[in-house]
Amino acid sequence: MTADRLVLWRHGQTDWNVTSRFQGQADIPLNETGVAQAYAAAPVLAALAPSALWSSDLDRTQRTAAALAAETGLEVRLDHRLREIDVGSWQGLRGAEVGAADPEAYAALRRGEDVRRSATGETVSEVGERVAQALTEIAEAADDEATVVVTTHGLAGRAGLCRLLELPFAHWRAFGSLDNCAWAVLQRHHGGGYWRVAAYDVSVRETIS
Repeated sequence: MTADRLVLWRHGQTDWNVTSRFQGQADIPLNETGVAQAYAAAPVLAALAPSALWSSDLDRTQRTAAALAAETGLEVRLDHRLREIDVGSWQGLRGAEVGAADPEAYAALRRGEDVRRSATGETVSEVGERVAQALTEIAEAADDEATVVVTTHGLAGRAGLCRLLELPFAHWRAFGSLDNCAWAVLQRHHGGGYWRVAAYDVSVRETIS
């Protein structure tokens, strides 16, 4: 069994998103705008008739997923592999602060290299591997022709999507970031069995069929 459609949904806005802090796996809650975003998006996603709802175990994703659970009656299932990238000691810092504390690593990050986010953090490649593994298992556990919504994070969702599509690392930045509470849709090709991008960075200001 394999799902036909995976919807990767980024969590709603947090105060750290607004102030451009490295959030990583810090358990920062949604702010009022983030909660409103989640409840505005929920009916649109519910119209896709999802049969399963998964989430990272961090609070901001769980609360985003809870809006769709309230709309659909689905249980929110948790998987820690869907967490955002671990930024280690960069957590809570802004870009300029990271540049001052770790100028070589920050310069490499700005160049698009697969740099470790601080000595104790992760690389994008590592995040892509763990998220793609989770997505593969989630899809394979679903019924054929099912739609599954997976609530995750900006970088983690993008990196996991690219790894699932088996794209080279250098391509991951080309997708751009998912906005808060926006989503990407992956559709399984029936003939080849591979995944393709059907929609990207969709929000409540847009609709998909």
